[in-house]
Amino acid sequence: MAFLGSAVGRVVSRVRPPLSPLCRTSAHSYSSEPTKEKNVPYEKTLKQEDGTSSGPTKPLPRSADVVVIGGGSLGCQTIYHLAKMGMTNVVLLERDRLTAGTTWHTAGLLWQLRPSDVEVELLAHTRNVISKDLEEETGLHTGWIQNGGLFIASNKQRLDEYKRLMSLGKVYGIESHVLSPAETKDLYPLMNIDDLYGTLYVPKDGTMDPAGTCTTLTRAASARGATVIENCPVTGIQVRTDDIGVKRVKAVETAHGTIETPCVVNCAGVWAAKLGDMAGVKVPLIAMHHAYVVTERIEGIQNMPNVRDHDASVYLRLQGDALSVGGYEQNPIFWDEVSDKFAFSLFDLDWDVFTQHIEGAINRVPALELTGIKSTVCGPESFTADHKPLMGEAPEVRGFFLGCGFNSAGMMLGGGCGRELAHWIIHGRPEKDMYGYDIRRFHNSLTANHSWIRERSHESYAKNYSVVFPFDEPLASRNMRKDPFHQVLTEQGCVFQERHGWERPGWFNKDGPAPVLGYDYYGAYDIKKNINYKYNALLGNEYTFDFPPHHNVIKSECLSCRNAVAVFDMSYFGKFYLTGPDAKKAADWLFTADVNKKPGSTVYTCMLNKNGGAEADLTVSRLEPGTANLPLAPQSNGDVYYLAIGGGVAEHNWNHIKTVLQDQGFHCQLTDHSEDMGMISIQGPKSREVLQEVLDADLSNEAFPFSTHKVVSAAGHQVRAMRLSFVGELGWELHIPKDSCLPVYQAVMAAGAKHGIINSGYRAIDSLSIEKGYRHWHADLRPDDTPLEAGLAFTCKLKSSIPFLGRDRLEKQKKEGLRRRIVCFTIDEKIPMFGLEAVYRNGVPVGHLRRSDYGFFIDKTIGYGYIRNPDGGVVSPDFVKSGEFTLERMGVTYKAKAHLKSPFDPDNKRVKGIYA
Repeated sequence: MAFLGSAVGRVVSRVRPPLSPLCRTSAHSYSSEPTKEKNVPYEKTLKQEDGTSSGPTKPLPRSADVVVIGGGSLGCQTIYHLAKMGMTNVVLLERDRLTAGTTWHTAGLLWQLRPSDVEVELLAHTRNVISKDLEEETGLHTGWIQNGGLFIASNKQRLDEYKRLMSLGKVYGIESHVLSPAETKDLYPLMNIDDLYGTLYVPKDGTMDPAGTCTTLTRAASARGATVIENCPVTGIQVRTDDIGVKRVKAVETAHGTIETPCVVNCAGVWAAKLGDMAGVKVPLIAMHHAYVVTERIEGIQNMPNVRDHDASVYLRLQGDALSVGGYEQNPIFWDEVSDKFAFSLFDLDWDVFTQHIEGAINRVPALELTGIKSTVCGPESFTADHKPLMGEAPEVRGFFLGCGFNSAGMMLGGGCGRELAHWIIHGRPEKDMYGYDIRRFHNSLTANHSWIRERSHESYAKNYSVVFPFDEPLASRNMRKDPFHQVLTEQGCVFQERHGWERPGWFNKDGPAPVLGYDYYGAYDIKKNINYKYNALLGNEYTFDFPPHHNVIKSECLSCRNAVAVFDMSYFGKFYLTGPDAKKAADWLFTADVNKKPGSTVYTCMLNKNGGAEADLTVSRLEPGTANLPLAPQSNGDVYYLAIGGGVAEHNWNHIKTVLQDQGFHCQLTDHSEDMGMISIQGPKSREVLQEVLDADLSNEAFPFSTHKVVSAAGHQVRAMRLSFVGELGWELHIPKDSCLPVYQAVMAAGAKHGIINSGYRAIDSLSIEKGYRHWHADLRPDDTPLEAGLAFTCKLKSSIPFLGRDRLEKQKKEGLRRRIVCFTIDEKIPMFGLEAVYRNGVPVGHLRRSDYGFFIDKTIGYGYIRNPDGGVVSPDFVKSGEFTLERMGVTYKAKAHLKSPFDPDNKRVKGIYA
């Protein structure tokens, strides 16, 4: 009999063979290991016993509206939801049998609580589908078992993280309980509680059965008219180019025939990158070995909840009267040569890699030390750069959708994501805010960069069970995109953040430079670990749910801006030009605001989807037509617009605009000059005095009013100056050709020295902007929020007759009244909040904070969140004013004051230069 404890002893005592750096393409196997059995712990799989394929299980249709490729969790959920939404001419192609790739060996865990409101909603839908909907539709049981979930905390920070989840869960009606070590022992008698700080118990978590779930999904889809064809490998994707040069899906090729279709959904898991290659689509994921072991029978384990011990990086899944034990390690094995012949297959388990999980499991459940190992399960899984799935329409080919890269979470996210993907295909956009999963969240320069994919995916895998802190940053694949100010700001102590590949300033360390170093894989694969790594140490100081040690540094940056002047490097912004014969038509349709003011004007506006949700907020400047003066102005004989967009979402914005232009047939050119210009923003009461010494223009209110722009000379260099502010102060942005960036910056700093000018970063911008009440897209403004709900009605040209995308939805919403609206909250206690805190009105949960920060000028914590009327009625200003509000943070409630206007400068005087 092989015991878990003896497996640990054998591996620890053996001299470990050296690992070839980064390239462990096959697992080691050892003849001394008695456990040779490789098998999943499920009573039923869909593997054909004779191992032979007799060709497609059904004839191929000549055409289909949608072809889903891959019969795992995502493929089955997607075709089920497509059929349920009324699209019946749909086909699922699986090259072997359903679940044969990665789904068949999944652990099948479902945890309802995650540090994301959208993910909580996605998980809730999955749970409803597998525990209720499918059984009601088909009369079949999917194999769902509701045995509960238990999160283990060995320290205060971990329990604080769980308490954050608990508070968010209350908004969604998810039952959870924080338990003491003694209460945990009562619930789970076999557990060692000596090193426990506490636990979070979620009674309605559970486990799923892959074969039962997928067969039931496809039966339900087939009953609605969908076609599911197994034993039919895809050999090619035909792509056509239309009359305006846009690539579109044409057909799916197989050895048994071709299916004409305008839409393909890539749900091929580990094999998704190969499928993408067939269509010229980049699919940035990587395959790794992922493993668990199945124990023999354990007396007393029956009916126990599943366990996640994040600090030990291990999970324990109930398997009848046994456990499955797995986790995430810092030295996972990459599967570099992905084989097409791997249906229902497993790797040999590498005990050198896996032993760390056994040690953690035995510590948590000591009975495991003398428990036998029944079988090992080591299969391939696909992982991504940020441990989030890849979804949505690929930028390269219209009609090619992704539903892959689920990082071992394809079963539990499958229902919610399958539903959103189906909605995306049918209606052009998902219902929920899926930007965090959208392939367009990655810049196109990164998605084909193999070292970026490998390094980031490794780090995300290794940190999967780490506490999710609000201000963490990756260490892998940094310095991919650097602006002209990067070196000089590094020398001045800049602590950079990474966004979209860009290094952007976070805050400025008083103790000298803290450069970002090359990735060391956390010392795995015999790679030398970075030592005395100052940047990493500063990040470590952020690993708290309290104020960080540099809280006062950020305060100083904020107050210097409020009281004097600060300079912000915002060069990572996306900088696009919209030109062409239909540029004015396109601008009218794309932008909610009327951007067709006279040349020289700059307008803050939104772009919407057809549901009225905000796909972006940005500034649009109208330029004079004329000869090219690139990068400051393009050649144009007609209307020309300059778009400045937050750099972290530039790819999303670019693709949204391109898609709308294509769908509407507008003859326009969209050109990207993001890399050609830097951008600094000089803000504060003294900004005019500083810049008047640098620019050769009159900066008075009369000569240079707010929301206007000019090409001017700055220290002998041409720049585009815009009088704008994202922090609520008098100020200007300077958009500067990259070769002129440093001389202009140096001139600004020299002129500002006598006024106390300092460098400030995005941590200060976050605080200053929330204090002023300015929105951050994808925080308090998302694709599922309308401008009316977000307090941005002033950006919408509803008083005009000009049509724009989403206008009809806004008019309908305005007529019917808002069912939810954004509200500002402040509290008196000096405690930090970060978002996800529950909002109560008169003791009833009505929403949660989307975004929160500390406002240093008003000296209060500020949060913004959308609230609903529990009765489903209109959320009027009176509804807000008449309620008593509290915010729940980590289980503790605080009295809150609700504001319908920003408590800072509500009359908007400071941006106008009025400092009475």
